Amino acid sequence: MDLSVVVPTLNGRDRLAACLDALAAHAPDAEVIVANGPSADGTTGMVRDRDDVDVLVEISDRTVNVARNAGIEVASGDAIALVDYDNRIGESWLDGVRSGLEAADAVTGPVTAVEPDREAGDPDGRSSNSIARDDAPAETTDGPERRTIAGRDVTYFEGGNVVFRRESLRDLDGFDEYLHTGGARDAAHRLARMDRDVAWRTDLAATKELPNPTAADGGDAAREWGWKYRALSYRLLKNYGVRPTVVARTGSHAITDAYGAAGDVVSGESTPSQWVATGRDVLLGLVGGGSDGLVARRRDRSPTRNPNGLSSRADRAVARYDRRQPEE
Repeated sequence: MDLSVVVPTLNGRDRLAACLDALAAHAPDAEVIVANGPSADGTTGMVRDRDDVDVLVEISDRTVNVARNAGIEVASGDAIALVDYDNRIGESWLDGVRSGLEAADAVTGPVTAVEPDREAGDPDGRSSNSIARDDAPAETTDGPERRTIAGRDVTYFEGGNVVFRRESLRDLDGFDEYLHTGGARDAAHRLARMDRDVAWRTDLAATKELPNPTAADGGDAAREWGWKYRALSYRLLKNYGVRPTVVARTGSHAITDAYGAAGDVVSGESTPSQWVATGRDVLLGLVGGGSDGLVARRRDRSPTRNPNGLSSRADRAVARYDRRQPEE
């Protein structure tokens, strides 16, 4: 098995370095590709100074799905992993990859959160430049989150700790770049539509260091309500069309969050004006995402359901540094 590991990153130099150290220790023969957004923290120089990164792709977009596709585009392995820059794979990770892909089209595993080192500080922290992330699946000791939608069984995977057979990513046409968040969940729906299996293995494990709560976050800690519901309605209507189950699912999410936001008002953690603004963002997100989802469904009627995928453009990279190619 030839394994390529794609690591999307944006302004996470020190966490990225720890991620790359773990890859070098536990998957030393893997091809490592870093897809770097417009970082302003010295990420480019740090990566270029390392001899364990095969390809550095510089992109101008801040969204994780563009970074994923940019890395997938240059990967040469017959198995392609996606590992978040703040995840660190464990000693058993590579064995989990090999065993999982023997029986499934994709394999994922648990990501355990750990507290940051308070004394050393958290130089990365969270910032307004943080790369947009997927909604994380709810994992249990028995496996990942699973749902049945419109009669289809969907197994969600951890977008920052997953490995695909190359042909599975090819058939998916990568990730949908319309989505700022929820790209992994969208891919899970499309894998289910194509009857592709997603395996879950406890040995394909990684750890994630939580951000220091004292670090400035530029407002990123607040939920991006508009994009949450834009992404939800987009991917459900794109993948399933207008169905009662889809309407009920989006409605139940909205009602649950509305009650939660109202509770914040009652407890004094929020204000009525913020609650009204949240409702407005949710409504606009639902309408905008639903409309765009139906347009996307018409644009791509194939099982891939990805009009904004890997094959849709060829201008993601603004620069590429490739150690696999001999210098002239």
